[in-house]
Amino acid sequence: MCRNITTLRGLEPDATEQEIRAAALQYVRKVGGISKVSARTEDAVDRAVDIIAAATLDLIAELPPRRNPPKTEPPLRRLQRAG
Repeated sequence: MCRNITTLRGLEPDATEQEIRAAALQYVRKVGGISKVSARTEDAVDRAVDIIAAATLDLIAELPPRRNPPKTEPPLRRLQRAG
């Protein structure tokens, strides 16, 4: 698993749509070998992110609650806290 993708299930408060999309984008970039989204790759990346974000929402909704929160905080929350 890509080390940049943070566990989103069990966050308090729940993962936001922005956090889920950021994780989906990291996944798509890693799997696609894309360091930067270009005009040439933008449509394919956007479609893939939409699909993966939707699947992630479904997955999180269907899994049972976690007993303990994740050990790491999503990057977007770390940036908010630092800023």
